Amino acid sequence: MNNSVTNTARLLWAGLRALLVLTVVTGVLYPLAITGVAQGLFSDRANGSEITADGKVVGSSLIGQSYNLPLKKGQETPDADLKWFQGRPANGLGTNSVNTQYKLILSGATNRSGDNKDLIDWVTAAKKAVIKDNSVNGYTVRPSDVPADAVTSSGSGLDPDISPDYADIQVHRVAEKNGLPVAQVQKLVDEHTDGRTLGFIGEPRVNVLQLNIVLKELVAKS
Repeated sequence: MNNSVTNTARLLWAGLRALLVLTVVTGVLYPLAITGVAQGLFSDRANGSEITADGKVVGSSLIGQSYNLPLKKGQETPDADLKWFQGRPANGLGTNSVNTQYKLILSGATNRSGDNKDLIDWVTAAKKAVIKDNSVNGYTVRPSDVPADAVTSSGSGLDPDISPDYADIQVHRVAEKNGLPVAQVQKLVDEHTDGRTLGFIGEPRVNVLQLNIVLKELVAKS
């Protein structure tokens, strides 16, 4: 009996010691080590790839933002604020019905097939809007000018980037709305166009938030 109790106590103590050691190693030392390495080598990414303007954090380079006018009475969807470069559509985000106390960032795709009527209607309407919004005095957007990313949402619905082609067809409209020369706005787009990662991964892209920040600075100087 005494041997049985002793053995049980010894096993429990060994288990407790293992629990304590593993808790310290995996719950304290390992997280601290990983956090230290991340902060030392990849500080920007470890902190959320924050973008600052005027000394304040205004967003992340990894998450797209909307540039809309305030909702008008009776509106369910706000109109785009056309003085800013616009990002991709976000049809897949849906609405938050779980926690209505806070406005959560939702992520998701449309999950619609290529022949789905809703998707076809969204793309058709988006294409008409892109042509209408970006056709200004002396510049007309043709249907063939509209790139795919201007009328479709990404898999997450939160894509922060647009293609150079989509940025280019917005240049004349942004210039007109802000009273700027077209050449100056085009120069902003060219300067903020990133190439393929490592020269061969992905496609050239323009970060909309970063582009709109320098646009705001340009307007302030004008």
